[in-house]
Amino acid sequence: MSEILLHTCCGPCTTYVNKWLCENGFDVKGYFYNPNIRPQAEYERRLLTMEHYAAAVGLKVAYEINDVQLIPKDCQNCYQVRLEKTAQFAKQQGIELFTTTLLISPYQNHVLIKDVGEKIAQDYGISFLYQDFSTGYSQSRQMSQAMKLFRQNYCGCTPRTSIKLVRGGKYVKVN
Repeated sequence: MSEILLHTCCGPCTTYVNKWLCENGFDVKGYFYNPNIRPQAEYERRLLTMEHYAAAVGLKVAYEINDVQLIPKDCQNCYQVRLEKTAQFAKQQGIELFTTTLLISPYQNHVLIKDVGEKIAQDYGISFLYQDFSTGYSQSRQMSQAMKLFRQNYCGCTPRTSIKLVRGGKYVKVN
């Protein structure tokens, strides 16, 4: 069984990805690091939801303190910061493979995530697993609803009252 470090953005996105990885022979360890989430109350709500999910399914998760401020709407930097921190942690723990729950979302830029993840993996001498988990997006919604997990409707970098991420990784203003 291959050990893998799973960067987790939130509990609902972790549901299907964790299930898929386990069903495909991976020994999953979680890593929650998300300095992009604003405001602080939203971050705390997502953190509590992740802790609730992890406890419910027995997923071991390392929780990293947010140590940087990310600029909203800079997806490449956001992916870079979070995946690099994940790779650093994986390397420190002797884990040779990592991936991210960001790949469950049809609203995220998969090409960019894959490129960033593979480059970071190469820099750290480990591997990045790219898997299009978005095929399980509907199932993840059903799983999180069944578990009564808080589901957010934006990526985290911008409060939902002003800008919302839409399919293709673009932002639109909402009123």
